[in-house]
Amino acid sequence: MAVARRLIGSALFILLLFASAPAHADLKVCNDTDSRVGVALGYKDTKGWVSEGWWNIGPRSCETLLKGDLIARYYYVYAVDYDRGGSWGGKAVMCTRDKLFTIRGLESCEDRGYQRTGFFEVDTTEEPDWTVTLNAQSNASGSTSQGRTGPAATPPSTTQ
Repeated sequence: MAVARRLIGSALFILLLFASAPAHADLKVCNDTDSRVGVALGYKDTKGWVSEGWWNIGPRSCETLLKGDLIARYYYVYAVDYDRGGSWGGKAVMCTRDKLFTIRGLESCEDRGYQRTGFFEVDTTEEPDWTVTLNAQSNASGSTSQGRTGPAATPPSTTQ
């Protein structure tokens, strides 16, 4: 009887330990192509607008760009296909540069020595965890084991 109580007590302790563990939430980008891609991210934090890059993501793999609960509803992504050319972008203009960067502010990119780059908007619907999938098919989406998966980015476009 005493052994049974100890086993039940141990099982309850382990259950409570795992039940009280905080949920893990991140912003991830998955590369669902056969190419290597470079990703830049834009968002608004407590100090204002910021753009950051570059995360290099291998073919058919994912990378966590921000760790922890997401603090904004909208994030902005720009990605470049290193192997086949083209990019995933949009209408939200932010500053970037060719090398690693963290740039504060959206204004006067060229005057500050940066490029103006069009990012696409990601609406996380205020979920604490989100995954963006880059692929060659529009309107596709996947699933993740934790949190929500956002819609896949539209196919890369090449600059004429």
